[in-house]
Amino acid sequence: MKLITFAIPSYNSQNYLRKCVESLLVGGDDVEIIIVNDGSTDNTAEIADSYAKAYPNIVRAVHKPNGGHGSGVNKGLELACGMYYKVVDSDDWLDAKALKMLIATLKYHIALGETADLYITNFVYERVSDNTCYVSRYNKTLPVNKFFEWKDAKSLKLWKMYLMHALVYRTELLRGMGIKLPEHTFYVDNIFAYEPLPYVKKLFYIDIDLYRYYIGRSDQSVSIENIVKRYEQQINITKIMLNAYSYEKLERMCKPLRLQMYHCLNVMLMNTYFFTTAKDEPKRRELFADMWNELKVKDRKLYKKLKRMPFVWMLDRLCWRVKGKVTTISYRLLCKYVKLGA
Repeated sequence: MKLITFAIPSYNSQNYLRKCVESLLVGGDDVEIIIVNDGSTDNTAEIADSYAKAYPNIVRAVHKPNGGHGSGVNKGLELACGMYYKVVDSDDWLDAKALKMLIATLKYHIALGETADLYITNFVYERVSDNTCYVSRYNKTLPVNKFFEWKDAKSLKLWKMYLMHALVYRTELLRGMGIKLPEHTFYVDNIFAYEPLPYVKKLFYIDIDLYRYYIGRSDQSVSIENIVKRYEQQINITKIMLNAYSYEKLERMCKPLRLQMYHCLNVMLMNTYFFTTAKDEPKRRELFADMWNELKVKDRKLYKKLKRMPFVWMLDRLCWRVKGKVTTISYRLLCKYVKLGA
């Protein structure tokens, strides 16, 4: 069995795919690389096939009709042969030294007869245009280089998250819980970093800068222009997360895990306020109100809990246009801090 399956959802990625795949080939025969060509119209398919031919024991090329990022993640998980599963976007890459350290750690743990459900590493926002970067670390909130449970984890700061870039899940855990990301929508990585967490019993954090997240292009989903435009997709993803666990289920979780789950929802809601209120249009107001009303009807206790979250509570007391100004300024400051390039 392979140690790690790396899935690369790829759509029109001819300019980035080679760098991504080359960074994963460092893992040699210990890894499986599944390039999921998601209906590309450029040379992505040819590049994928060339790697599959050159490295038949490591690389697999899969071609499918366009279904979006979530579809690529789903297909990779369906086909994965590795003990662990990690998603690497086609325009990102992994640090060679850190990848070797991750593989060495997995091998050591397997030899010991003790492995984790989830391995967490650092990730780096890499702004190539000016050679600046921001490293997201968890060494102040998680035990380093030791097995631990959720009860041993400290709460994250408001601006910190366990994003998809930081996570390496046990493959069978994901399959067992039946995760399936929605198709034809952006921001599905938020679901991937939320829904599986209660199924994770044992964790291990390695303080290495593994994932390099290329940032700063105008076509990226985190650019302000695209965020404002794709507000409906953000609302839909938020609704899926709000429906994933009821208030009663969340309250039965151990306190650190419960706080982390609420933290995820709080951050998602903050982003949704920004996505939606950045412009003032009747449809935006309607869909935003519908999101809250649906939650209020389905799970009134969770509705009340989230409405009392500090940021949500504050924004609810502002008029729509002031909401937009506050959230836009906040997002621009965050972009500047983490080098998002907005």
